[in-house]
Amino acid sequence: MTRFRKASTLVATLLAAVALMHAAAATAGTLEKVPADRVCMVNDTRFPNAQIPVPVDGKTYFGCCEMCKGRLATDTVVRMATDPVSGKQVDKATATIGALPSGKVLYFENEKNLQAYKAP
Repeated sequence: MTRFRKASTLVATLLAAVALMHAAAATAGTLEKVPADRVCMVNDTRFPNAQIPVPVDGKTYFGCCEMCKGRLATDTVVRMATDPVSGKQVDKATATIGALPSGKVLYFENEKNLQAYKAP
């Protein structure tokens, strides 16, 4: 009985991993490059209109409300993201930004990485 349970767990885990990989591949091709001013960089969400600019140390970040504006001005952590292709930390103000159909955005260190992410 224990072997059967272990095998069932392994199969279920493998099926879940395949499903996640398939879902990631399906959404990757639909990633659309977006301008930084259309993104709330606190919520990492795309908006149809320009957001509130927040200048910090010669760079400009964008937030959707006064709370986000305040966080961007004071919280260095919220101004950074991880490039999903290279795994490197990127500054949201200088990143290449791609939006998923859900409206969530991903930050890339360059256009090449955004294109690599989009490739199936």
